[in-house]
Amino acid sequence: GINAEYGRPLTTYAESLGPEVLNTAWHIVNDALRSDVVLIHPPYLVALSALHMSAVIHNNEHAVEWFSDLSISIEKITHVSQQIIQLYELWRSFDEKKEITKVFCSGCPGPGSHIPAAC
Repeated sequence: GINAEYGRPLTTYAESLGPEVLNTAWHIVNDALRSDVVLIHPPYLVALSALHMSAVIHNNEHAVEWFSDLSISIEKITHVSQQIIQLYELWRSFDEKKEITKVFCSGCPGPGSHIPAAC
């Protein structure tokens, strides 16, 4: 099987999944950098999770065989994938106007603080 932890760069192995899978995986990794996923899990696991998510998005049939050759359990990969999906769910449900109003209306410290009219 493929040992993703050592040896050649993972992108070399992932080329066989196709350019669209690799491109989307890079976007997912970049999104993951905005979360604590990259602090909790090793980089190769975040990369494999992004590749897995991308293969699912693109319905890549070759990915089943590709991932079965890995020396890493699919459970670990899907665990990290779920954490990345939670980030997307948070972004989808986040209402910036509502949240920023909460911040400003929670009481501004210090003399001469200005509280917005929306409060």
